Order: sequence, then C-alpha cells, then structure tokens
Amino acid sequence: MVPRGLYIAGMDILNRIRKRPPLVAVIRLHGMIASGPRGPLSDEALAPVIEKAFRKGKPAAVALMINSPGGSPVQSSLIAARIRRLSEEKGVPVVAFVEDTAASGGYWLACAAEEIFADRASVVGSIGVISAGFGAHVLLARQGVERRVHTSGKSKSMLDPFQPEKEEDVIRLKGLLEDIHVAFVDHVVERRAGKLKDDDRIFTGEFWLANKAEELGLIDGIAHLVPEMKARFGDKVRFRRYGPRRGWMSRIGANIVADTLAGIEERAAYARFGL
Repeated sequence: MVPRGLYIAGMDILNRIRKRPPLVAVIRLHGMIASGPRGPLSDEALAPVIEKAFRKGKPAAVALMINSPGGSPVQSSLIAARIRRLSEEKGVPVVAFVEDTAASGGYWLACAAEEIFADRASVVGSIGVISAGFGAHVLLARQGVERRVHTSGKSKSMLDPFQPEKEEDVIRLKGLLEDIHVAFVDHVVERRAGKLKDDDRIFTGEFWLANKAEELGLIDGIAHLVPEMKARFGDKVRFRRYGPRRGWMSRIGANIVADTLAGIEERAAYARFGL
C-alpha cells in the first residue's frame, strides 16, 4: 500500500504536470543548404534535430526559424519531406518564421509549414534554380598547359571547366535545371494552394520583401515568433529550441580551411539578396 499522504502528493505533482502550459518546439534553420553531416543544413545533420522536436514533450506546434539563401534542391526536398511526414504522423502543426531571408531552397523549407510569417524587411522568394561555375581553359592555354580527357561516353565530361564550353552541354544542363524548377514549382503550388496570386513573376526567380510577398500569397503575414505564439497559446507558452550541433573538431578549429571556404560561399549566396 502507498501511504495516503504520499499518494496525494504524487497525484498533485501529476496534475500540475498535466496542466503545464503548451509547448512550442523551435527548430532553427540557418545557413546554406548542402549535403553531408558538416553541411550547415542537410537532411543528415538535421534528422535527429527534427525528430526530437516533434517527439519530445508533445509540442502544441513546431516553429521553423528560417534564415537561408538556399542551396541543394535535393537536401531542401529531403528536409521539407521529413518535416511534413512527422507533422502528419504526430498531428502537430508547423509554422515558419523568416528572419533575413527564405530564398530559393530556404523558401522550399518554409513551404513545409502550414503558415509562413516574416519580418517586414525579410527577403522571400527566388523560386528558381541556378548553376554557376568558372571556365579556366583560356588561362591554361596561355600557360602552355594541355588538358587531356578520355571517356567511354560522349557526355561523360560534360561542362569540364578546363575545356571550352560546348553548346550541347549547355542545352542539356538547362534541361536538367528546368526539370528541377518544375519540382520546386509543384512543391510551392501544392503547399500554398488557394493562397498564391495569379502572377507570372512568382516562379521567375524574382524575390521580394515581406509586404509584397504577402500580396503575392508567398507568406501569410508579418509576425514574429514569440508574440505570434503567445497570441495562439497564451502568455505562458513554453519554448524549447533545437538546432544542429557542430562537431567537436569544428568547435576547436580543426577545420579552419573548410569552414572558411564554406563561409565565403555562404556570404556570396546572401549577397545575391543584398544581405
């Protein structure tokens, strides 16, 4: 037998736990979207973070804090699909909040939410696909260096940066980019069904500040995380924040060169949007 006093105390604690204010799990999605465990945002790195956010503590909602200029379309799709799967499995709504930017792949992630909000100065959109690189064949020729490539298929060395660009390679690349663009557009149309305005500019790769993005139906309004969640769940709503952790080698500076190069690439990506 459990002593009556201990039983009453236990029930009192249990009742208090049951009456705890609603919990909002906050997932921070910041940086370039790239593959691999060291990518700032990748499905591999974010999988345990996203899983924990949906499963721990029975959250009333999951909030995505997004600040990304984009990156890999495959990783964008994988991350968004994971968020959608868990949202449906757990019956937990997802709300996205844009910080500086949700552009290209960053907007792909935002569309994983039922609702998207932004700051007035946030950059939103850039629904397009880009491929960029350099050509060094002229430099090599000037230095008297001859490029030698042997393949078993005529398209195996497509877009070799050390050889002159071939028209057929460019045509093939543009076809691939167009197919990816179609997948991106399909995702946005599905997730923003009934909200998007009939405007030809939406899918051209153009981007806007929040007020115009709201007019076009790309976002649902101007709002910030804490006040919006308090308006929905009360002033006592709790927040539990999640984000990818850097490996111990990165924390002690063992990957200085790789981190520096990644930082330069990320800085260049943000610069495209004037940030």
